[in-house]
Amino acid sequence: MIRSMTGFGKGEATCANKKFRVELRSLNSKQLDLSIKIPSKYRAAEAEVRNIITRELQRGKVDCFVSLESAVTETSAHINTEAFKAYAEELRRVCEDNTLSVDDNAIMQSALRMPDVVTSEEREVSAEEIEAIIEATRLAAAELNKFREQEGAILIADLLKRIDLIEQYRHEVEPFESSRVETIKSRIRENIEKLQLEVDNNRLEQEMIFYIEKLDITEEKVRLDNHCRYFREVSCEEEAVGRKLGFIAQELGREINTMGSKSNEANMQRLVVKMKDELEKIKEQVLNIL
Repeated sequence: MIRSMTGFGKGEATCANKKFRVELRSLNSKQLDLSIKIPSKYRAAEAEVRNIITRELQRGKVDCFVSLESAVTETSAHINTEAFKAYAEELRRVCEDNTLSVDDNAIMQSALRMPDVVTSEEREVSAEEIEAIIEATRLAAAELNKFREQEGAILIADLLKRIDLIEQYRHEVEPFESSRVETIKSRIRENIEKLQLEVDNNRLEQEMIFYIEKLDITEEKVRLDNHCRYFREVSCEEEAVGRKLGFIAQELGREINTMGSKSNEANMQRLVVKMKDELEKIKEQVLNIL
């Protein structure tokens, strides 16, 4: 199945009261150019996320975004109740011993500012959370591949249509090719008559045959047909064929250019220009194929 390198995929997985979302965006690139943005506390999952994307997507400029939605508000702050109680009682005793008014709110605020009362604990990430991120990545990669297949089907249909047009223009060249020979012969004879030269007709015929053979495009037509046929065969393969189709497009260009240089006839050259136009569109589209 032909795949495009352009696509989008999203995957979600839940763990306890957390929902992890992974979004993948892909554009065309010669190699895999991967960028991953993931919350710092979940960096342990990054290596496996990278492995999944590399294995499933193969090529493209891929941006990966990992985000978290939690049903509850989490905080790493922790109050040491024993230390808080000890500080509060000590503050209250000091106030009473010095006949100061006791304000519970003021004592609470003072106790909270004491050393070791409020501490910050970094909760360890569980294996279930890591697995949820990995599962969301798998789902996102699968969805992106499905998107790529849909785009690939559209791309290859367009490419094959343009291959058909190139073949059509190639066949339209043939009538002008046969009439061109007589035109060239007539032109040579007219020029000789204008110069009023005496020539050996047998030798002249040999020279004209030699000259016309140099302009013969039979070999180019045969190779062009073979390349078009091979393009269709490769497009039916299931493996990544973008580079191979690009190489075939280059070979098509060589044959079309040679036909153009040998044409020496206005109608043939117009058809060659049309073939070149279709080929350029093929080259642009092939860059988007995986």
